[in-house]
Amino acid sequence: MREPSRSPRAGAGDRGARFADLGPRIGSAAALIATALVALYVGGDAFALFWLLAGFAVSWEWQSIVGGEMALARFALGGASLAAATAFAAHGGGPAALASLAAFSAILAILAGPGRRLWAPAGLLYAGSLIVSTNVLRHSPDYGAISIAWLFAVVWGTDVMAYFGGRLIGGPKLWPRVSPGKTWSGTLVGVASGALLGLCVVYLSRWSAAATLPLFFVGLVAAALAQAGDLFESWIKRRFGVKDSSRLIPGHGGVMDRVDGFIFASAFAAMLGGLRGQESLAAGIFIW
Repeated sequence: MREPSRSPRAGAGDRGARFADLGPRIGSAAALIATALVALYVGGDAFALFWLLAGFAVSWEWQSIVGGEMALARFALGGASLAAATAFAAHGGGPAALASLAAFSAILAILAGPGRRLWAPAGLLYAGSLIVSTNVLRHSPDYGAISIAWLFAVVWGTDVMAYFGGRLIGGPKLWPRVSPGKTWSGTLVGVASGALLGLCVVYLSRWSAAATLPLFFVGLVAAALAQAGDLFESWIKRRFGVKDSSRLIPGHGGVMDRVDGFIFASAFAAMLGGLRGQESLAAGIFIW
């Protein structure tokens, strides 16, 4: 007997189910993107405050996920450390910011109690790396603003195109035990697209003379790390039996769910810039 064919209505339903969360994701993403771009354009204290608030949210979500003793005290002390790190990093004091995070991390390890002495301080360093990397890059003269815009293009482009690529192409899963929805096709489409979009942003800016090929490869690494950051956060949540880091953002879960890839990519960009020995950290990304 011939197998009954699928009706057009059923196919449309499958496609609708595949993109059922698209509406809330678009609305939330649009609001976040607009706020981030305004903060980038204004710069200064507005930019530092935006990332400090993001760091607060990440730190709170992390401590809530890992649990352990004195979670509220850990969040309060972590918040103080993040505020200090922001004050230092926003004025170019990257080493002082990192020293502040390291000192408070030791205190959090003591407060967390047995079984959480590594997990609790790791959350502060995770949130702090986001704050320090974004602020030291933005503080860089000449290349500061474009370095953050480039990161936005790489990470957002990777995230969006991986979402559509995975759902439209499908295929083998990347790491089903950790992230059941992530496919190889979506990951590869996302990484390539993120690197290209980052290149387009730089090309359309007044820094179009930046070395194209090296910057494309740097974009590929940053995009791949953004995908790794997403997997890392998924692994953390599965490790502690949590579905979403929180429910702060409709369609996205928590702030960690939104900035996990950006944390990895921005930390990479800041470290690469520091290793290059150029006039500033951001210049190290673009001058080859």
